[in-house]
Amino acid sequence: MKETVERRLAANEDVFRKVNEGIERGQWPGWAGGADAPIAFRCECARLGCNKLLTLTLSDYERVRADARQFVVLAGHEVPSVERIVERRGEIVIVVKTGAAAHEAAERDPRS
Repeated sequence: MKETVERRLAANEDVFRKVNEGIERGQWPGWAGGADAPIAFRCECARLGCNKLLTLTLSDYERVRADARQFVVLAGHEVPSVERIVERRGEIVIVVKTGAAAHEAAERDPRS
C-alpha cells in the first residue's frame, strides 16, 4: 500500500515537471534574458490542484533537473514520507524523492 501511494505522489509531480519542461523549452536557449534571468516555473509538488508559481533561473532549474529524482517545490509543499529536503532557498525547497517514489520519478523523467 505504501509503495502504491509513493508511486501515485511521484506521478502527480511528474505532471508538473512536464509543464516546467515545456516552459523551459519555450525559453531556452534563445531567450533574451539569458540563463541567469528569473523565470516563473510551476511548483512541482504532489498536491492535486496546486497552481503556485516559483521563480528560478534557467541555470538553477537545470541544476535541479540534473538528478531525475529532484523536484522544486514551495516551502511547506514537501511530503516527508516520500522525499527529503536537500536545499532551501527562501520560499523554494529542492527535494529528492526516496523509496518507490524515487524509482517512479526516474522512470517517468521526460529527459531519459
